[in-house]
Amino acid sequence: MGSIEQEKMIMHPHLETAFAQRQALKIISGLTNFDQANVSAIVKAAQAGGATFVDIAASASLVRHVRTLIDLPICVSAVEPDLLAEAVDAGADLVEIGNFDAFYAQGKRFEAPEVLALTQETRTLLPETTLCVTVPHILPLDEQVQLAEALVEAGANLIQTEGGTSSHPIHAGTLGLIEKAAPTLAAAYSISRAVSVPIICASGLSSVTAPMAITAGASGVGVGSAINQLNDEVAMVAAVRSLVEALHHSVGIRA
Repeated sequence: MGSIEQEKMIMHPHLETAFAQRQALKIISGLTNFDQANVSAIVKAAQAGGATFVDIAASASLVRHVRTLIDLPICVSAVEPDLLAEAVDAGADLVEIGNFDAFYAQGKRFEAPEVLALTQETRTLLPETTLCVTVPHILPLDEQVQLAEALVEAGANLIQTEGGTSSHPIHAGTLGLIEKAAPTLAAAYSISRAVSVPIICASGLSSVTAPMAITAGASGVGVGSAINQLNDEVAMVAAVRSLVEALHHSVGIRA
């Protein structure tokens, strides 16, 4: 299992503080979103709204462009280690294997051996870069936990959960939001009790359920569609601020 000391040596100080305070908020523009104008609007809203960091597609040119717009740490996501390495060369602060949700609609699955192999290859290419790995929600929960443990052994510094695409809420309003988040909340609860690294709970979250993720054991949350599907940058900023306030409130409740 990875050591906390090792994580601290390679993690961006801004991220380290946010994870330690369990208030990290990652805004996700989308693994397959290479629309520069759209990504620009999302990342600027993320910074204006008070997010901790952003997660964009692993493109060297996109990284260089985003770096001119914001000061937040930049995470890049892909399932090709070479693309992650190129993005780091372009200035990305950390990398992520995952956001697998983008592939499920295409019928592509990511099983545990493949995710572990990608992690090992990425760690070899990027031995000193903070590495986040998503645990596929298509695995049974006990297998998700086993994979998370193996990923940390392989060098993952952060583990991300998912599950929004597997949930089908039958109620409207708040109850529906909780139903939508249930799979990723369950994964965060189980995995956070098995590994020592910070957990990012993502996929299907909202300002209603983000605090639940922290209570479940996550050190941060990742939010994509609740922000990136909005067409107005002002609305995006407001949505980010709502998430930040919800996370701060959850800390106050725990205290």
